[in-house]
Amino acid sequence: MNKSIFILILLIPIGGLYAQSPAEIVKLGQLQNHINRQTENIKVINFWATWCGPCIKEMPLFEKLGAERKDVEVTLVSLDLDLNPKPEVVYRFIDRKKIQSKVLILDEKDPNSWINKIEKEWSGAIPATIIINGKTGKRKFVEKELHEGDLEKLIAEIL
Repeated sequence: MNKSIFILILLIPIGGLYAQSPAEIVKLGQLQNHINRQTENIKVINFWATWCGPCIKEMPLFEKLGAERKDVEVTLVSLDLDLNPKPEVVYRFIDRKKIQSKVLILDEKDPNSWINKIEKEWSGAIPATIIINGKTGKRKFVEKELHEGDLEKLIAEIL
């Protein structure tokens, strides 16, 4: 009886950790579908990684935008699995930083094989962001760290 209770207690935290993942792991096709789907909203898709200092520095801008504007859908696409095959690193980061935006974890290992399929102008450097007018499909791509006011200017360019 005591062994059963001990084993059950050990399993409870593990079950709780994976019961509701804070991010969805996706393949390239799923990400492309997400990027290309039509919507009434503006889509802001940011590519980042937990090991990227500039990515982390600009993340509050995306969180603020998503919280303040109901006409904007923010998606943060983690590229962490390319270097570290453990999504738990991203899950812990999301929890620690209290990320509210939608987070996808891209499960693709060879960036040279998929980067141009996301954006032809992309060299592969991060942070990188795509802003898309969901109604017209007009888009803007930037491959740099964004600062206060940059997202609003980019959104204005695609309206």
